[in-house]
Amino acid sequence: MQNNTTIEDADLEGELFEHYRFEAAKGQAPLRVDKFLMNLVENATRNKIQQAATNGNIFVNDIPVKSNYKVKAFDVVRVLMEQPPFENIIIPENIPLDIVYEDDQLLVINKPAGLVVHPGHGNYTGTLVNALAYHFESLPMNSSERPGLVHRIDKDTTGLLVVAKTDHAMAYLTKQFADKTSEREYVALVWGNIEEESGTIEGYIGRHMKDRMQMSVYDSEEYGKHAVTHYKVLERFGYVTLVSCILETGRTHQIRAHMKHIGHTLFNDERYGGNLILKGTTFTKYKQFIDNCFKTLPRQALHAKTLGFEHPTTKEFMRFDTELPQDMKECIEKWRTYSKSHTMEEEE
Repeated sequence: MQNNTTIEDADLEGELFEHYRFEAAKGQAPLRVDKFLMNLVENATRNKIQQAATNGNIFVNDIPVKSNYKVKAFDVVRVLMEQPPFENIIIPENIPLDIVYEDDQLLVINKPAGLVVHPGHGNYTGTLVNALAYHFESLPMNSSERPGLVHRIDKDTTGLLVVAKTDHAMAYLTKQFADKTSEREYVALVWGNIEEESGTIEGYIGRHMKDRMQMSVYDSEEYGKHAVTHYKVLERFGYVTLVSCILETGRTHQIRAHMKHIGHTLFNDERYGGNLILKGTTFTKYKQFIDNCFKTLPRQALHAKTLGFEHPTTKEFMRFDTELPQDMKECIEKWRTYSKSHTMEEEE
């Protein structure tokens, strides 16, 4: 008896799940789905598998099932499990950290592009957590046993993260993020000329029905978690717009999914189709200009610029602000120059 097995690529840009897909063999005798998965997901604990079922993350033939469901021949079983699905040993690595602020309770880090925040499928080394394990001997664990992490930002998003150094700081800061009293402002370059000067995007963010690597915005809580983003136009360049986005909630890919939802995908956001020419002309010179911008900024145009929270012990509200990274600055300057020298209706 043999089962066909695939491990779908985990979303390494801030996602906390690994995706497993199994097809039960022709001779599969009826077996509880939790036991079925225990036999196939290497080093997984039964507790993690049952938690996945409780969270509605085990599917048989695309229908959510409970842990006592009996798997039969030819059933297609999928499970989304928190990364990693087993107790991972964090390997300390001497990865440089750009520390903006540090005291005995916490530190604030300016994360560069390309740095994955936490270990996951295919990325058990070279992450921010590995760096933290090297630079700090003991950090408190969050609910997913990721040392020090209060929140996260995507792999190719740059900007500010706060890391807890004590159990008290972890609990105090986590509650602020849950209670929506922390302050998080991002700067994004998006496709299109946004009509309004400011606005609010609200809906329920959940996995895309067909592409599990994307998040989508839905009208019902049945399909996702409530999410709110407030945006304000900072500068207009005709075919693209520079915006400030303030998070009221913190969902996976929130800004990226929200901006696509209103028709303004982030510039060069490959996951959401922003690496294509979505606005502009068909002229060769324009295409060359866009290609040059993509080379200058080879990632989604998103930066976590401002972070504010109440300090766990002093109770002082602290606010940190960072400059845009160089690649984003250069891309914006290219658009600024282009928009001044070209009309948006036709190329010269």
